[in-house]
Amino acid sequence: MHSSKPKVLHALAGKPILQHVIDAAKSLQPSKIIVIYGFGGEAVPQAISHEDIVWVKQTEQLGTGHAMQQALPYLDHDARTLILLGDVPLLSAQTCQQLLTQPHPLALLTVIKGNPNGYGRIVRAGGQVRAIVEHKDANEQQRTIREVNTGIMAAENRLLAQWLQRLNNDNAQKEYYLTDIVAMAVEDGEQVTAVAGDDEWQVAGVNSKQDLAALERVYQHRYAGHLLAQGVTLADPARIDVRGELNVGSDVEIDVGCVFEGKITLADNVRIGPYCVIRNASIGAGTVIAAYTHIEDAQLAESCKIGPYARLRPGTVLANDTHIGNFVELKNAQVDVGSKINHLSYVGDTTVGKKVNIGAGTITCNYDGVNKFRTIIEDHAFIGSDSQLVAPITIGAGATIAAGSTITQDAPADKLTMSRGKQFTIEHWKRPEKVKK
Repeated sequence: MHSSKPKVLHALAGKPILQHVIDAAKSLQPSKIIVIYGFGGEAVPQAISHEDIVWVKQTEQLGTGHAMQQALPYLDHDARTLILLGDVPLLSAQTCQQLLTQPHPLALLTVIKGNPNGYGRIVRAGGQVRAIVEHKDANEQQRTIREVNTGIMAAENRLLAQWLQRLNNDNAQKEYYLTDIVAMAVEDGEQVTAVAGDDEWQVAGVNSKQDLAALERVYQHRYAGHLLAQGVTLADPARIDVRGELNVGSDVEIDVGCVFEGKITLADNVRIGPYCVIRNASIGAGTVIAAYTHIEDAQLAESCKIGPYARLRPGTVLANDTHIGNFVELKNAQVDVGSKINHLSYVGDTTVGKKVNIGAGTITCNYDGVNKFRTIIEDHAFIGSDSQLVAPITIGAGATIAAGSTITQDAPADKLTMSRGKQFTIEHWKRPEKVKK
């Protein structure tokens, strides 16, 4: 991966590769999840410390069989174990369930590959699985086999424990191969089931940045198909990135280049313009988000008009029919019904009432260098352009603030308040002239 970061912590669709595998496992409601980790030390369990996981460290990396041997003390004797790979993120829960419901003690997930080089081959006799031979140990005839092992299997623990204890490293790599348990099962007279997968991408692993990029595109293409099936209009299904969970209503339209992160809800008739980034937000019905808008940890009600080039930061809550225009930034601001902040303004730590108009270039001065303070603008107030409201301050209902004012005290309701220096002209003044060098 050309990285100091452990491979399984590289992100696919906004979350670590390993988290995708854990999520698939969790959906099966297992009694426990065991993760065997090695390279990268404690970085892996620290990054996923929020999960209820039994973490087992493989101090020496001596093969997949050796890794499973480390997990032996944690396996319940009468249970069945599903063995997954931490770098195979697109495996579906449905496929996992297929393996778990097989009637025989050992079930393998296989796939037919056009180019099987590098993969362990499934050796059959009379249609029955007899062994798995790793590519480096395979003879010429075995290397012509196109059915390959994915490394994913399910086994009854009472037998799995016996097989793991019998493993040896008598092979080209001098490693303990988990796949050797297949031949042991056959030798013991146990039938081995192979569940043939029909989707190569579902069992594809990540071994390089190229692999990661390819799987990212597959994931996004499939998510786009999921959205289209729900009736979402995508201007270009190849140009959308969902890095979390996107819940949509009916007649939603999404233009090109949009990125959705975390948990997002788009209600009916929402329109998202091109190149917007939306993270952990709820967007109400009929709201229109214009191009290049960034929204994070915000709640927007119905029929709002946002952007272009707007930025709604955490704590922003907009009521129905609010307008937030170009180059406007909101942070921890609550804006009530029908209010408008249409141009080039910063409104932070502010409560805005109903039908307030905030003119271009207005700034709520909420920070004194140490502490944050709140601005309150009551219903129907009008804030003239290029005003500075120095918090803590209250602008009364129906108040008007004259353009260009710096307001440091509460402004009374229904009155005009201004703060300007006296205008004057300097006679006989001339602009400086460029000095010739």
